[in-house]
Amino acid sequence: MKTAYIDMIGGASGDMLLGALINVGLSIDDLRSELALMDIGGYTLRSEQVSRGALNCTLLHVDLDEEGQRRRGWDKLSGTIESSRLPEEVRIKSIEVLDRLTDAESVVHGVDRHHLTPHELGTVDTLVDIVGVIAGFRLLGIEQISAGPFPAGTGFVMSDHGRIPGIAPATAQIYAAANAPIRSATPWGPKGETVTPSGASLVTSIASFDQTEISVSKIGYGAGSRNPDDYPNALGLWTGETKTSAGLSGDGLLTGGLSLLETNIDDMGGEGFGYVQERLIEAGALDVWMTPIQMKKNRPAVLLSVLVKENDADQAAMVILRETSTLGVRRRAIERYTADR
Repeated sequence: MKTAYIDMIGGASGDMLLGALINVGLSIDDLRSELALMDIGGYTLRSEQVSRGALNCTLLHVDLDEEGQRRRGWDKLSGTIESSRLPEEVRIKSIEVLDRLTDAESVVHGVDRHHLTPHELGTVDTLVDIVGVIAGFRLLGIEQISAGPFPAGTGFVMSDHGRIPGIAPATAQIYAAANAPIRSATPWGPKGETVTPSGASLVTSIASFDQTEISVSKIGYGAGSRNPDDYPNALGLWTGETKTSAGLSGDGLLTGGLSLLETNIDDMGGEGFGYVQERLIEAGALDVWMTPIQMKKNRPAVLLSVLVKENDADQAAMVILRETSTLGVRRRAIERYTADR
């Protein structure tokens, strides 16, 4: 399984993740083509090779014109993604990242997401960062992503609301909601704001923080805009293949990193299940099957089961909740044996 590991050396932001993806092999022309499926303007992409400490990195620039600098609220940002021609898996995951970011801002400011003022969300740059990163991992064929702990920022920075801690309130809220691990600050570590809210939303949405064994084939680095003297302001991205362990019989391989989603449905016709199955496969499901069951009072029903990679479980669950009549989905981690072919 093609796997990536995110090493947040000096921090994490959408630009740093995009720079690392390009540094490890993503074509910027392919990225431009994918982003063009959103039918938005107001920006141009360019990259340059820079040094951060002793690391050779890619620094990605998202240059905005007057239209691109116009602030957009949650409805406008999500509507742009929903109405785009992006692949469904990219749309679903991008909306998930945006929702995580917006939920954090809502908690911090104490208002519903629909009432957030535009400056509390972002510009076209926000869309480019979120959609670009999700699309970039897809274009590289990455199936599983893990990450190390977030570096804690120190000191204070200025924001539209005044002086705030190095870990911005929205970023801290995202950490708490995702139960994300934090690397404690040290005198020689990163200073100021190291992780942006969009960077935190992206990493916590696409990556797990479990230990992963990976046979590394490529390493790339994305640069942050600042270039301090005392630490490399960079994000590392390692790509390779996940190591698997031999099965008990010696004839197969035991693989983890999978989730089984299940729900009982008693009020849908057969055509509806066929449609849902197609949408789930498009969203990354490895297998989808239906089992006839009996519920209370002997009502006939269908058990819908979906086998999916852990990183795709959220978007598959969203498809089930959106396209079926169910009100809930069960999820559990599983392992399976696969033949060594």
